[in-house]
Amino acid sequence: MAVEGGSKCVKYLLFFFNLIFWICGLALIVLGVIAQVALHNTAVLKGASGGALVLIGVGVIIFFIAFFGCCGALKENHCMVTTFAVILSLITIIEIGSAIAVYVYRGEVNDLVTEGFKEIIDNYNTTASSGKAIDEIQIELKCCGANSSDDWLNFKPAHDSVPDSCCINMTANCGIGAIHNHNKIHTQGCQPAVVESLKRSILWVGVAALVIAFVQMTGIVLACVLMRAIREGYEIM
Repeated sequence: MAVEGGSKCVKYLLFFFNLIFWICGLALIVLGVIAQVALHNTAVLKGASGGALVLIGVGVIIFFIAFFGCCGALKENHCMVTTFAVILSLITIIEIGSAIAVYVYRGEVNDLVTEGFKEIIDNYNTTASSGKAIDEIQIELKCCGANSSDDWLNFKPAHDSVPDSCCINMTANCGIGAIHNHNKIHTQGCQPAVVESLKRSILWVGVAALVIAFVQMTGIVLACVLMRAIREGYEIM
């Protein structure tokens, strides 16, 4: 027996919200990929890509669950709608927990970036990937070292040189003997800009997760209403 009246309206509302969930799932996948790429390119945060992978994973699950919910709503299948509501509830809890964890994690960014910068600066002359990573950061942000150009005191035996990527006008060996030369190199550190950028990105990811979770809670309520209407239809039969 098909649902009637207001319940039929809920049925189509649930179908409509599942289309929104589908878009939300796609948005989480895109956000996760963007965050993963950003973290991958930010060598100072090695191993901090777990949150991005969680976003991608949840996005993929929502992407497919939304299709499942659409079918359950259109077919008025109690089992499918119930399964949809339970799984969506679990995903919503995970998203809220992730958003809280992301907010807490913001306070640890500075320490992680400090450790990351120290590692890649210490390994500049021994590891090609570290050299490339810090060079890209210094060129892009027009900065030098973590806190200042003094972080490169051990770059050369004479303790007076910096990598060429610190130079205002970058040429071969332009950083030799220029560690305190304000006219030749950028002397401000890179860490403040990197930390601010990462905190801003983390905040937006957390806000996006909460917004999507709120939309999902609306869908859970609609699914529960439809489940009740379908069950009552069975009881009448």
